[in-house]
Amino acid sequence: MQKNSKRSNNSRVSHTDWNSVDAKNEKHESQNNFVDLLPEEISLQIFSQLDIWSLCKASLTCRSWNDTVRNNDSLWKPHCMTLRAVCRREIDDDLESGYSWRVILLRNYQKSKVKHEWLSGRYSNICSSISLPEKIMYPMDADTWGEILEAELER
Repeated sequence: MQKNSKRSNNSRVSHTDWNSVDAKNEKHESQNNFVDLLPEEISLQIFSQLDIWSLCKASLTCRSWNDTVRNNDSLWKPHCMTLRAVCRREIDDDLESGYSWRVILLRNYQKSKVKHEWLSGRYSNICSSISLPEKIMYPMDADTWGEILEAELER
């Protein structure tokens, strides 16, 4: 009976020790997390200086950064407006459908890169489909292909 009570005390002590270590770690993380320390406007200003890749990486850092980056469309809108130069119709359609700026960016980012390559004439001299780099191709709708063909005919 005595052995069992000693075990219980030891397990309680170690459990208490773990809780205090966790609390210290959380306090330390909180002290190093500018998102938790600064006013939201300043955190958003800092995040607004990041490019798309860095913004996505920042959202993976911790829960508070993810919440801040993910839930603030003001961080994603400028990047979408840059893509809009290439994918105006697609982005305008997504806006009308009520998508957030972040979702619009996710839906159109890769497409804009591929469409830009086509519109800039990178593939104008391709003789066969075998010559196309398969890894950068992206499914596009008939209207997009129509835009690309018009650009090719104008060249």
